[in-house]
Amino acid sequence: MVNAQSVPPRRLVYFGTPEMAVAPLEALVQAGFEVVAVVTRVDKRRGRGSDLLPSPVKRAAIALGLPVFHQVDDVLALGADLGVVVAFGQLIKPHALAALPMVNLHFSLLPRWRGAAPVERALLAGDDVTGVCLMQLDEGLDTGPIHECETVAIGPLDTAAALRHHLVDVGARLLVTSLQHGLGAPRPQEGEPTYAAKLGPLDYQLDWARSAIERHRVVRLGGAYTSFRGKRLKVLDAALVDSNAVGDVLDGALVGGLQLVTVQPESKGPMPFAAFANGARPRPGERLGE
Repeated sequence: MVNAQSVPPRRLVYFGTPEMAVAPLEALVQAGFEVVAVVTRVDKRRGRGSDLLPSPVKRAAIALGLPVFHQVDDVLALGADLGVVVAFGQLIKPHALAALPMVNLHFSLLPRWRGAAPVERALLAGDDVTGVCLMQLDEGLDTGPIHECETVAIGPLDTAAALRHHLVDVGARLLVTSLQHGLGAPRPQEGEPTYAAKLGPLDYQLDWARSAIERHRVVRLGGAYTSFRGKRLKVLDAALVDSNAVGDVLDGALVGGLQLVTVQPESKGPMPFAAFANGARPRPGERLGE
């Protein structure tokens, strides 16, 4: 087995699951690396009685003609030089790490935002920068030493989707370049760790008591919502405006510097907020979120 720290590896096993792990896999294949196997989650049912749904990485692997596995242990004896982990979604056990050296492409500037949702947590926290790090995988949660990192700025209007797309592009390039030149000895992570817990439904709910900037970050996540007359109202787009502006349709729609632009009521399609408000005919004193 090739020493992954000094000699460029050629035979790889790829571990990944969601859409953001597709481009790095494709980049490795295009660069000429031999991907001997892809490991991803088992297929899921979309609903009761529906067909099984493969992960985005499985669909990409099949399109590339690569063998797909669902268990880590099934690929440990394939003679690979290195395992490459990108948003796999599972912790890899010590015996697997002992059998196959692995690197992990993580979408933050470690040790900031270790964990499941680094892109979303960086945006919610108002970070000005984030990045991508290629690290040696160990038994901890994103605690391994670092091979390479690249910084990416977060613009004040960047959505999570746009930021994620940019990070994937940067990460795929960083991964290929690093492996082509040989990884070298990694360096320990430095700084105060923070943890990017997986987001839940409440993280997407607009809290009208918070600042306009904080609420705008939630909208930029994608999936933001509030309520009106007991029904959920998705907020698809919003804009920061003069903090002294006063809403002329619904208190809370504009007050505090956030103007709703596009919304989606329950069982309806997206529409301009003005059209929603005109149809709702709010009574005096009605507020969003109540």
